[in-house]
Amino acid sequence: MRSCPIGAGRGLGDPSALTSDPHGGFRVNVRPTLISLLVLSAPLGAAAQNQPATPPAQTTPAPAVPAAPQPRTIPAANYVALGVYYYEQGKYDEAYVAFRAASELEPGNGNALLGLGRSQVKLRLYSAAIETLKKLITVDSRNISAYIALSQAYQQQYIGAGDRASVTGNLAEALRVLSDAETLAQAQTGTDRSVSLSKVWNERGYVYKLQGDGPQAIDAFKQASTLNPDNAIFLYNLGDMYYATGNLPLALDYLQQAVIADPRDPYNRAYYAKLLALSGNVTAARPEAAQAAKLAPDNAYAVGEYGVVSYLSKDTVTANAQLTAAIKLDPLRYPEFYYYLGRLNLDGGDLKSARDNLTRAAALGSNTPEYAYYLGLSYERGAGIMAPDKVKARENYQRALKLNPNYKPAQDGLARVGTS
Repeated sequence: MRSCPIGAGRGLGDPSALTSDPHGGFRVNVRPTLISLLVLSAPLGAAAQNQPATPPAQTTPAPAVPAAPQPRTIPAANYVALGVYYYEQGKYDEAYVAFRAASELEPGNGNALLGLGRSQVKLRLYSAAIETLKKLITVDSRNISAYIALSQAYQQQYIGAGDRASVTGNLAEALRVLSDAETLAQAQTGTDRSVSLSKVWNERGYVYKLQGDGPQAIDAFKQASTLNPDNAIFLYNLGDMYYATGNLPLALDYLQQAVIADPRDPYNRAYYAKLLALSGNVTAARPEAAQAAKLAPDNAYAVGEYGVVSYLSKDTVTANAQLTAAIKLDPLRYPEFYYYLGRLNLDGGDLKSARDNLTRAAALGSNTPEYAYYLGLSYERGAGIMAPDKVKARENYQRALKLNPNYKPAQDGLARVGTS
């Protein structure tokens, strides 16, 4: 999912700055760097003022030692500014610390609460985020950004839930919150109205996508793009939905527009490169993928998609290097990269590595039938000391068919190994 958060950072920060609170919250361990940045302009030399002066002559009375200055109170606005900085850098744990400090100093500070709620979502503290953003709406009921962030929190909690049954009402609640946001946006005028409504429609598109309603998601993203035609994220989302619904030509068209609208965005360019490769145009795909990885060498998505394009281009050396690097950058977010690395292993006859990587792909991407199928294929084959395991092959082919009963490769695989 791509939207318009506080800043451009998209990774998950290291929560080492936080320690668990027995009541489900978090205790703040403020790092030295945080304090040093905040008090950069604070008077220095307080300690020096407490040092004794050179002993005077006995006949001269000693001057009175001046009282030490009172500790300087750091304004909440400073913490908010620091939180925004950290958020934009993708350092969500530090952003959390700063925004929480600001909200404790000024409990009604809307910017602090918005930043805190968004940081909590990034750290997967979904219930806490929902409560924070509800509090913000109570404090400022006309803050459209608060409603949109609350809708995002409901969506992310739904996505991250191990048991979807426990969060069945989240998507309906997300849509309800967006209806409230639309009512506020309709009351605005001019450019503000168009921009706010475009954000509402974009979020609706995400919810419809999660509900499995492709046509309605496309309509919502179109509404967003019509209201705000130069927004590269909306163009990306349209391209993504057209690809998800099987329309590769339109997907390529919108992804190309997204790249033109924001040439330095690595996500747009990397995704466009992969779709070019999937369409068979590997000649055009490779330089686009290489450029995306060059723009953001620490971005796991850009690096990994360069690996995917390299695999599809039959450049196994680059594919292995880029896919391995992407997994090191972010081991849990992109099952696709384990999948293609497993395919690479399978092609090379390294069944042990293939099974390991495809197992990870199937675990992280448990709703993707291709991952289960290729895991089954790796168990159906044998090489050297790695014997075939028809039981596990059958289990994974059946799993793929449960996800997609019409998936022909899995049907053929099951026919080869038998149903029992």
